[in-house]
Amino acid sequence: MSGTLEPKVYGWCPGALRPMMSGDGLVVRVRAPLGKLTVNQARGVARLSQDFGNGLLDISARASLQMRGLREDRYEALIEGLRDLGLLDPDAQAEARRNVLLAPFWQDGDDSHAIATDLSAALTAATGLSLPGKFGFAVDCGEAPVLQDTAADIRIERAGGTLNLRADGAETGKPVTRESAVAEALALARWFLQQGGAPEGRGRMHRLIARRGPPTAHAAPMANARFTAKPGAVPAGTLAAMEFGQMPAATLARLADHGALRLTPWRMLLVEGAASLPPLPGLILDAADPRLQVVACTGAPGCLQALSSTRALARQLAPHVPAGTKLHISGCAKGCACPGTAPLTLTATGQDEFSLIRRGTAADQPVKTRLSAAALRAAPELLKEGS
Repeated sequence: MSGTLEPKVYGWCPGALRPMMSGDGLVVRVRAPLGKLTVNQARGVARLSQDFGNGLLDISARASLQMRGLREDRYEALIEGLRDLGLLDPDAQAEARRNVLLAPFWQDGDDSHAIATDLSAALTAATGLSLPGKFGFAVDCGEAPVLQDTAADIRIERAGGTLNLRADGAETGKPVTRESAVAEALALARWFLQQGGAPEGRGRMHRLIARRGPPTAHAAPMANARFTAKPGAVPAGTLAAMEFGQMPAATLARLADHGALRLTPWRMLLVEGAASLPPLPGLILDAADPRLQVVACTGAPGCLQALSSTRALARQLAPHVPAGTKLHISGCAKGCACPGTAPLTLTATGQDEFSLIRRGTAADQPVKTRLSAAALRAAPELLKEGS
């Protein structure tokens, strides 16, 4: 996007063992095993966030739990606390490889649960597999896929009653079994590297597929399923959304009073076995809440890359977003909160100044520029088509 200060692209995401400095201190991202926090782990993470951070927790688009505002001189104490809770990998390299997203509606022992368990163990042990920092796997083996709109490089999903291994960006995959899925997924990851998919240690599967197509053996059609997550009751419990993916640590501890917690890529928590939940700070329990139509990153001053604050504006514009439309408000052109396209995007180009992009990413060509936050608040109809 022209006329905008280019943000720094790191090419990797923070972990617990590889934190990242941001505008409000260190960011530490916890990859809970199988995306689940036990009651004890949830309470422990909440306590650590309050003791060592700023007491705010985010859920990432990869269903990781992110702790913010951590001081460097308290980092080692935090790590010991996470180790005591069983939330650390053996080392930073294993943590980065074990980038497995599990569809949250699994049941103990079903295909999704079994494959994700085995894949996580295999990736932890695969010391010779050097994948890009953002490279990830999705295990989505329920009756119909629910993660197709979530970023992943290698997908194991159900298609027409059969398990299918698919490279992201391809419309066809390879039939696999519960027993063969993990080995085949690792083989596809090695194929990605052999084909030059990660020059200089960076790269994503969909870019490689766009250049050369999937492997020859990948000829089985993919499932065409789209899923929209909403707060409310589900067979495994209750889904609770977090306002723009963030909540106070105290809310996490209170949720743990109702059951174990599964992290989702929809910036929601699934509270196992809960029939209902009380209203708590930072939670959205109403499926009709307009804030669910808005995605907003941390923004300034919390993020060093952000050129403006984002979430106050998101809160104010949410009631004016046209029904069925998604608004993405990004503090810079990286678009971390929504890497793909959105019907409406506001990208910060300066303090309280934004460009409007339609049907694009945060870095695409805008249709309007130099929109002040005050002007957007005063005339939210600027978001509508034709305005």
